Amino acid sequence: MAAPSLLNWRRVSSFTGPVPRARHGHRAVAIRELMIIFGGGNEGIADELHVYNTATNQWFLPAVRGDIPPGCAAHGFVCDGTRILVFGGMVEYGRYSNELYELQASRWLWKKVKPHPPSSGLPPCPRLGHSFSLYGNKCYLFGGLANESEDSNNNVPRYLNDFYELELQHGSGVVGWSIPVTKGVVPSPRESHTAVIYCKKDSGSPKMYVFGGMCGARLDDLWQLDLETMSWSKPETKGTVPLPRSLHTASVIGNKMYIFGGWVPYKGENAETSPHDSEWRCTSSFSYLNLDTTEWTTLVSDSQEDKKNSRPRPRAGHCAVAVGTRLYFWSGRDGYKKALNSQVCCKDLWYLDTEKPPAPSQVQLIKATTNSFHVKWDEVSTVEGYLLQLSTDLPYQTASSDSSAAPNLQGVRMDPHRQGSNNIIPNSISDTVNSAKTEQTAMKETSVKNKPDFKALTDSNAILYPSLASNASNHNSCVVDMLRKNEGPHSSANVGVLSSCLDVRTVIPETSVSSTVSSTQIMVTQQTIKTESSSTNGAVVKDETSLTTFSTKSEVDEYALPATKISRVETHATTTPFFKETPSNPVATMKGGERQWCDVGIFKNNTALVSQFYLLPKGKQSISKVGNADVPDYSLLKKQDLVPGTGYRFRVAAINGCGIGPFSKISEFKTCIPGFPGAPSAVRISKNVEGIHLSWEPPTSPSGNILEYSAYLAIRTSQIQDNPNQLVFMRIYCGLKTSCIVTAGQLANAHIDYTSRPAIVFRISAKNEKGYGPATQVRWLQGNNKKAPLN
Repeated sequence: MAAPSLLNWRRVSSFTGPVPRARHGHRAVAIRELMIIFGGGNEGIADELHVYNTATNQWFLPAVRGDIPPGCAAHGFVCDGTRILVFGGMVEYGRYSNELYELQASRWLWKKVKPHPPSSGLPPCPRLGHSFSLYGNKCYLFGGLANESEDSNNNVPRYLNDFYELELQHGSGVVGWSIPVTKGVVPSPRESHTAVIYCKKDSGSPKMYVFGGMCGARLDDLWQLDLETMSWSKPETKGTVPLPRSLHTASVIGNKMYIFGGWVPYKGENAETSPHDSEWRCTSSFSYLNLDTTEWTTLVSDSQEDKKNSRPRPRAGHCAVAVGTRLYFWSGRDGYKKALNSQVCCKDLWYLDTEKPPAPSQVQLIKATTNSFHVKWDEVSTVEGYLLQLSTDLPYQTASSDSSAAPNLQGVRMDPHRQGSNNIIPNSISDTVNSAKTEQTAMKETSVKNKPDFKALTDSNAILYPSLASNASNHNSCVVDMLRKNEGPHSSANVGVLSSCLDVRTVIPETSVSSTVSSTQIMVTQQTIKTESSSTNGAVVKDETSLTTFSTKSEVDEYALPATKISRVETHATTTPFFKETPSNPVATMKGGERQWCDVGIFKNNTALVSQFYLLPKGKQSISKVGNADVPDYSLLKKQDLVPGTGYRFRVAAINGCGIGPFSKISEFKTCIPGFPGAPSAVRISKNVEGIHLSWEPPTSPSGNILEYSAYLAIRTSQIQDNPNQLVFMRIYCGLKTSCIVTAGQLANAHIDYTSRPAIVFRISAKNEKGYGPATQVRWLQGNNKKAPLN
């Protein structure tokens, strides 16, 4: 049986934007975080295209253009990248379609396409209730319901079990239909069934699984088609098979096919009624089939009542979409008996996390001061928060208050969609930390109402549980932060890091984080800087840090280079852990050598300003437990401030409706000591005849006179091949000017870093009377070019 946490349904209680009217017979697909819905019917067939952004909780109506298709219901609807295909469906009562339309969602452009007919046989006839499944560059059409009568007012149904293959062209357009020759017994004719395609990882051929449907009576049979051998079979299953049904949904996440809702037979008190004469009702039952073992597991049975409205009520003709490991369900026809001859469509939107979230990336350092860290980590999709923890070798005392209050996190209703609220847990402090993040995607030809886009809008981070972080300045615009890393000819310790990503070529800011450098000391010679382990204290930055902010479009334009010289620049955080296998203070370890971890707090977004942490309750070895998701009442715990010149280890775990996921790998950062210069800022790269021109702005916190700057280039060496995280740098400039030329000869020796997007890595640092301060790291994006960086 599945874990009970799997049934932790969430109802999205509030929306922004124009919410589509309730309906049934519609279809939906997902493109990244967007759920795109088309068609369906309720007092007429809908012809609008609606989009729901699962990240921003916003509905919007794209301004579509081109060959806009008529409204349809019970149609085929598949997604190939950002291209969507629509086939068939009912366009009005008794009149069905066999037309094919393509939507380029990046431009919201519709196009009617005309595939070539099969070399032998006829193309698919008009139909509804068919399955239309995509794998690779082919769509597979099976079954459906046709109208034998040419008179749409005289509907004579004919159930189908024909099978077609539609070959697609790359990017846009189709080739044509074909009728594959299949082996084995073909499934019986049916409509309103489901079909999914699944292929085992690293082995096996893709297989299409057909379940249920309607053919005078509801069906509960499972069929398998091997798409390589084109052989039909009826696999043997274990477990309890769901009741016969039609108009249900089937969604694949991992190796599981989730079946929800639909129409199921209902005999009432007359047990002798034949299946063809039986009434029907909707169901809210929920099961999954393990596609590797073909074993059914019932998560919600038909007999389970829901008196607390804690899950979707019974429905059929709804839509289901998988976004990551989260399932979204919207609308559909409510349950009723055939004899009542009435229908009500559901208006609700629900989601369900099917498994705990994966571990986030390592914590990255945005900025270090003498008594705080601004940290971030890569976002994990479809999560409700992040648990951040730290550990230190510095002696500290446990809290004297022995708190036994530890509410179970799985029992808490975390509603990230609730408007105007940052808290999800009682007794929490609603401090707000700036997100230092804006994500945008350019769609030059896209015209959409309500400002939709394929990227989530800026969302300032909020501490879901009380944070130890004090408020940071709130940036509503993109903050281009520079990586701060203490390295230079006369320093040996690493301090802060400030992360961001700037794509100058397209002038589209977005955030990103590069891989971790597993080193802590920078040893400098005339030619190279090599990273080696060390725990030596060294140069630091002051509390003030260098930030370049874009608050208006004109400022972005001012920053942009001329079009003929623009290059892609990405400033990233490269954390510099202070790895110590054996802690120097026994207070920081538990019995058996396991490290003690203290909670910083639970945060809504992927950034946090950390100045304190919660002390362990007296007699407890840890605060939060991943296994059973116990979380204490933070208001009853004491807090401890961060200390200057001290190393702290960090880890983070994501939280969703299934609980707390695994923790990330450990990162370690050191708080600063005053006196050293800050990092250079506002780095620009442009091409010229000699190579490239690299320029920067002085530190905003020089802490005295700047004596010189040094610029470094990551170069190819055998050491990097053995350990990609161990970068080797060559100094390419030393002087007072805030710019330099990097020659084509120097760039020919550059290392291309593939830890995220391919890039050449530069570092720039400033020196004052006390020594070199932290460096700004810049990743010059190279696209997919593995050769000449100037091409």
